[in-house]
Amino acid sequence: MQTLNEFVAVAVRKLAMPWKDVLEALGALRVLCPSPVPLTVQTHDRALRIAGRYGYRIYASLVVAAALQARCNILFSEDMKDGQVIDGLTIRNPFRPVQAGKSRR
Repeated sequence: MQTLNEFVAVAVRKLAMPWKDVLEALGALRVLCPSPVPLTVQTHDRALRIAGRYGYRIYASLVVAAALQARCNILFSEDMKDGQVIDGLTIRNPFRPVQAGKSRR
């Protein structure tokens, strides 16, 4: 849910998308991800521990906590440290160029 919330914030503030377009994009995202992980007290508590240990802001930490709850192996984010592993979850920046001869599985 946090990722959907952040999408709305960026779409409205940074991209100045009309509300109609934001809702349409959210509809497409919900088709791709029909069961988002809810924000719970347990997710929040885990996010607080992640924020304290790794220095991420609470919103980024909520995304990490939810990804861990959903048992994801990779989290794509341009705002976090590429290659960092948190409790088995590897963070990848999808916009970081891959160096020649190195693979990003």
